Amino acid sequence: MKDRLGMFFGAFPDLKSTLNQIVDEGDWVVGSMTSGGTQTGEFMGIPATGKTVFFSEMHIVRSSDGKDVEHHGSADAMAMMQQLGVTPEN
Repeated sequence: MKDRLGMFFGAFPDLKSTLNQIVDEGDWVVGSMTSGGTQTGEFMGIPATGKTVFFSEMHIVRSSDGKDVEHHGSADAMAMMQQLGVTPEN
């Protein structure tokens, strides 16, 4: 997780996430968020574009004994790549 976040913050140093909704049920927490930032560094081999992107994310986390022990996440990578101009919109 540290490496993945490091890659994102290296490419999008102003990356911010807004928590849209959260559901807490027992050991499970589900969060829906919108994230965005400006690409000023290389990202997955894509040189800096200077473009700002916004994308949605969903995360599911299970905790046990006060520690996160399981994580499932999904982000709209296609929308991000289209906004960066590396994937066609159609």
